[in-house]
Amino acid sequence: MDRRFFLLGTSGMIVSQMLIGCNRENESQFKVQVLKGSIPGHVVNQFRKTVQSEVNFKFVPVNQIYDLFKQLQTWQQPDANNKEGWSRLIPFRQNQKVTKSDLVTLGDYWLKAAIEQKLIQPLETEKIKQWSTLNPKWQQPVKRDDQGNIDPQGKVWAAPYRWGNTVIVYNREKLQQFDWQPQDWSDLWRSELRSRISLLNHPREVIGLVLKKLGKSYNTENLAEISDLETELKTLNQQVKFYDSTTYLEPLIMGDTWLAVGWSNDVIPLLSRYPKLNAIIPQSGTAIWADLWVKPAGVEQSNLSSEWINFCWQPNIAKEITILTKTNTPITTNIAASDISQPLQNLLLTNQELLEKSEFILPLSAAATQQYESLFKKMKNTG
Repeated sequence: MDRRFFLLGTSGMIVSQMLIGCNRENESQFKVQVLKGSIPGHVVNQFRKTVQSEVNFKFVPVNQIYDLFKQLQTWQQPDANNKEGWSRLIPFRQNQKVTKSDLVTLGDYWLKAAIEQKLIQPLETEKIKQWSTLNPKWQQPVKRDDQGNIDPQGKVWAAPYRWGNTVIVYNREKLQQFDWQPQDWSDLWRSELRSRISLLNHPREVIGLVLKKLGKSYNTENLAEISDLETELKTLNQQVKFYDSTTYLEPLIMGDTWLAVGWSNDVIPLLSRYPKLNAIIPQSGTAIWADLWVKPAGVEQSNLSSEWINFCWQPNIAKEITILTKTNTPITTNIAASDISQPLQNLLLTNQELLEKSEFILPLSAAATQQYESLFKKMKNTG
């Protein structure tokens, strides 16, 4: 797994501690495990004020998406302490009770596995008022069959609340000697960038950007049908200094590389700190990632879960999430250029034309996945 698919985004205001209401007798509880940094704390407090009934709110920040996925797995495993045997006689263990959360943050990349392993349950969209008005761009990736594959007629398994892109980030000072600035994926093949680029160590991302350059989809099932693909990959490999998905930005800052391909939630925090860096969304379109709300399997359906999703999708709240966590929102808002610092405007002010050209990286068949992995390995081993 790689940084976007394994680690948290670091941008924005974070929920820095558990936010818990006072315990009262017969009081219901609403528990959410949320990716740290993805929801501002005061948004949680605003939601709490809208709830009329007595509820004990517990929002628990978790550092890594991977940990959230593992927590979903743990909840579905039988508790060894409850098995027949001597441990049943220990009072403390008898009184232990695992409480699942009502909602959990999950990255879109993990959705197929969560469904396939029966870790989550479908959402009740009839209780989510804004679902019907949500742009189909954000509805389609979360409609899946019971194996986690995309199905336009499938159940709705998640609700996206923020998203970002795979972007090109470059050192403006190093490129000012040339009469061009990066605009699209094709610029990665320019001779001036030979051995000056870092790419993500991820077959779907790298082969996907080459497919995009060729006018194809990130989700192309049969790579053998793309006649120019291997040649393009071989040439691109000559441009690459190294492949990495965690420390790819440090060499760019130091000047060892001049350009990198990375995830927006890694890149955005650096743009204000290092004015020499600039980032763009490639004109041919790019990959999209999203953070989602999912409901663990076995948890009773709660009106509060639907109310929370609705709350996050209110335009004014979605705007706050965007501005404070420096990510995009699936909801149409009235965000103006003046709301966002200049270095981030081309990344956070949604360009509808680019959005239409961009895609989620969706699950492929096992055979197709093997094609991507084999071709990527061959690319990196090409001299």
